[in-house]
Amino acid sequence: MAGPTLQTEAFILHRTAPKEVFQPFTAFSAEHGNLRILQRIPRKPTPTHAPLDLFDRVALILDAGSAGTWFVKEVRVLERFAAIGGTYHRLQHAVNFAALIARNPVHEESRDSVFALLQTAFSAFASSDRPDIVGFKSFYCFARDEGYPIKEHWFPTLLRDDRSAVAQLLNQPVAEQSLAPDGVARLYQKLEDYLRGHTDILVD
Repeated sequence: MAGPTLQTEAFILHRTAPKEVFQPFTAFSAEHGNLRILQRIPRKPTPTHAPLDLFDRVALILDAGSAGTWFVKEVRVLERFAAIGGTYHRLQHAVNFAALIARNPVHEESRDSVFALLQTAFSAFASSDRPDIVGFKSFYCFARDEGYPIKEHWFPTLLRDDRSAVAQLLNQPVAEQSLAPDGVARLYQKLEDYLRGHTDILVD
């Protein structure tokens, strides 16, 4: 008897080394959260095969496997953020954010907001010259959407100048930001340190 079939829309967050004839991925779906999926690698190139790539937004039809794994039966690429790979820094920050989502189980009630955040983040990574700021804002929003009191608990612990810088990073369009990359990196580190010590979010 055939196992259950799952139809969903998802973002591709993570890719690991191929296993035999399958390419493993982690995908995120608003309905189901993180999914472990396997796409068969064809022996020969075929026009009907649509290989998945990092950051893709895709429509999937999946067949159930074992141990919570799903096999890709059909795939349709809805959006491909190819420009993210145009520079090393875009790719680096986008990979870091995607990996953050991939390693953390998302609460059911916040999956819709995280799915929307992924759309916003990948679009911004693909077009922005300041992917460090996009990464900081995305990281902050993820922690907030998971229900942690970042604004109420972490923000007041910062020095006045840092509070002003964080407010600008969060509230101004990325194109209008002027904080130097080392300043963004320092605030990013402060946020990561707080999340390591006060939340269940797996930062690393």
